[in-house]
Amino acid sequence: MQIVETIAEMQRICRKLRRENRVLGFVPTMGALHEGHLSLVRRARPECGVVAASIFVNPLQFGPGEDFGKYPRTFEQDCRYLEAEGVEALFAPEAAEMYPEGAVTTVTVSGIGDRLDGASRPGHFTGVATVVAKLFNVVGPERAYFGQKDAAQLAVLRQMVRDLNFEIELVGCSIVRDADGLALSSRNKYLSATERDYALVLHRVLLRIEQMVANGERKSSTLLQGGMETLLAVPEVRIDYLAIVDANSLLPVASVGTGTLVAIAAYVGQTRLIDNFLVK
Repeated sequence: MQIVETIAEMQRICRKLRRENRVLGFVPTMGALHEGHLSLVRRARPECGVVAASIFVNPLQFGPGEDFGKYPRTFEQDCRYLEAEGVEALFAPEAAEMYPEGAVTTVTVSGIGDRLDGASRPGHFTGVATVVAKLFNVVGPERAYFGQKDAAQLAVLRQMVRDLNFEIELVGCSIVRDADGLALSSRNKYLSATERDYALVLHRVLLRIEQMVANGERKSSTLLQGGMETLLAVPEVRIDYLAIVDANSLLPVASVGTGTLVAIAAYVGQTRLIDNFLVK
């Protein structure tokens, strides 16, 4: 696996791969890799001739007082994981390479970028959209793979790809969970053993709503009430949002149908966790 630190070198490598008529898949990450990230690579490999990845902890998507400084960084271990999964090129730039002095251009996806996590973390999706647009321009993949756990991010990026005419297919991949149901996240490392037990309520909330839908309930307000009842049983967990929305626009819907997004974000101690499911 080639480890590349400069934009110019990564562009050169990716141009060569495309000239060889190989379908280029791309998995962007912030490192601290777990099975969720690796599942993206495993999805990409049979669908693409070659897979590239990136590791970049993007300062632009962290707000004041957020965890940029303590975000887990496990680069050597991450490299071993990616190489074992057959990734051929890893782009791992420094912040000054991605955002050189004098750079002022950002990408803002108005409206949708201000919903769900965008409402809770102002400017977050501008940071996400900006770095992903830059990575797409560096790598030039045919397909890019993202986890469904970040459902709001996926909706924002799909809008960006449409609006900016990127010739890239965004592939959303299933959430990977631990055996107890907790969605895998790099931030799970922040949780104490007790906090991790509390965090399981996020999945229980979604299971409660999923079961209510399976039993025939379609009214969003009733479903949200049932979910909140489950959540309030664990007062140690502080809700950020529990929402039932259109998966593309992230706007609330009065009733659920196939493909409706049910999403939750909550704080367990100082750690903010997210989870969701798409109604079937």
